Amino acid sequence: MARGITVKTLLNKKFKTFRFTGIWERVLGEQERGGIWVIYGNEKNGKTTLALLLSEYLTKFENLNYVSAEEGTGFTFQQNLTRAKIDFKNTKIKFYDYLEIEELEAMLSKRQSAKIVVIDNATAYVDDLKTAVLRKLKRQFPDTLFIIMAHMEKNEPTTAMAKLAKKLCNVYFRVEGLTAFVGGRCPGGILTINDQTAMLFHGSEISKN
Repeated sequence: MARGITVKTLLNKKFKTFRFTGIWERVLGEQERGGIWVIYGNEKNGKTTLALLLSEYLTKFENLNYVSAEEGTGFTFQQNLTRAKIDFKNTKIKFYDYLEIEELEAMLSKRQSAKIVVIDNATAYVDDLKTAVLRKLKRQFPDTLFIIMAHMEKNEPTTAMAKLAKKLCNVYFRVEGLTAFVGGRCPGGILTINDQTAMLFHGSEISKN
C-alpha cells in the first residue's frame, strides 16, 4: 500500500530544477528537470524552429536526444537545423529517426543517457505510444524531461496521448503563426518566433536566449 508523507517531509524534499535566464526565465520561471512539456500547433507555423531553439538552450543544463520520428533526419530536417542556426559544434544534442518504444526505453535506461527527450511528434507514435505507455515512461524515468510535439485540432493537441501529455505537463507551448503562447505551471507569456533570423522575441526585447 502506498504511504503518505507529512507536510514537513514534503516541504523538506529537494528537487533538481532548471534555473533559466533571460527570455526563458520570463516565460518559464524555474522548472523541475523531470516531467512533461508539450509543443503543439499546425504544420509550418514554427513548431520545429521553436523546438530546436529550445533544445539548444536546454543543452546548457543537460544532454538532449531529439527523436525526429515523423520527418526523419533527412534533407528537409537538415534544412530546419540550418534555418534555426543550430551550432554545429554542439555535441550535447543527438538526433534520431523513429525509435521503437523498446529502443527508447533501452536508450533512457543507460547510465549516461540524456535527461531530456524530444519526441517529434505524437502522430508518428499514434500506434505505439499510447496513454498507458506515456504514464509508464513518466514513472519509469522520473528524472527525465519528455518534450512531446503534436499537431493541433480545434486549439488542442491531436492524438489521445498528446492530449493526456498536455493534462500532465508543467509547460505547454501552443504555436500559431510563428507565435508561441506559453502556459501551464509557469509565468507564461508570448514568444514570437522569427523563422528567418532564428530568434525569439518577447515584448520589445530580442534575444536568442
